[in-house]
Amino acid sequence: MRWQHSPNYGPRRDGALPDLILIHYTAMQSTRAAADTLCNPETQVSAHYLIGQDGEVIALVPEDQRAWHAGAGQWGDVSDVNSRSIGIELANAGSTPFAAAQMDALVALLKDITSRWAIRPERVIGHSDMAPGRKIDPGARFDWRRLALENLSVWPSSDVRAQGADPADFVAAMQAFGYSATQDASLLRDVFRLRFRPRHEGPLDATDMAMILELAGRFPVDAKDGSA
Repeated sequence: MRWQHSPNYGPRRDGALPDLILIHYTAMQSTRAAADTLCNPETQVSAHYLIGQDGEVIALVPEDQRAWHAGAGQWGDVSDVNSRSIGIELANAGSTPFAAAQMDALVALLKDITSRWAIRPERVIGHSDMAPGRKIDPGARFDWRRLALENLSVWPSSDVRAQGADPADFVAAMQAFGYSATQDASLLRDVFRLRFRPRHEGPLDATDMAMILELAGRFPVDAKDGSA
């Protein structure tokens, strides 16, 4: 890990401590270009870490400070996501797979951060999760299942079943899990599939419903002790 200090940060508001981790991709052509952008005071954007495709981890903002990476959005009852999160940018243009070395470095970094701040796996999320319709990163090529296997994120059980797919029930379950920034059922379906069923298309179906009911049942977003 090396430091490239960004000036784009401030104190976390109201004494907040990080209890979320937000994963992004840079949508830029190189790690250097991304680092320059995240460290340019004119851009007014930053993150705590940037990971290159070769696995290099660049620390940009101290973890106890508020980086400017989330923007407008919400996760559960958290509306100032910047004050409650640590942001990790992955150098990726958005249309290519994430390199093995990059994913290995991300896993190692997540293990350190989650241990240091006692952040639960269900609170490791993507930018698209807290800003549906506004952001799509880390995108359909990101390997969320690997993180879940490492206990660094969550994944629905493989044996879940549902009898139908009512849009109102789907929205309620999505909000119970954490997707609180919109009540648009179609948008929520697309955001959910981007993360959990990236190759599936078509109307909301029973599998979507079963998966989100299972996740919301195990990981209600604002449970303080992490239990259902």
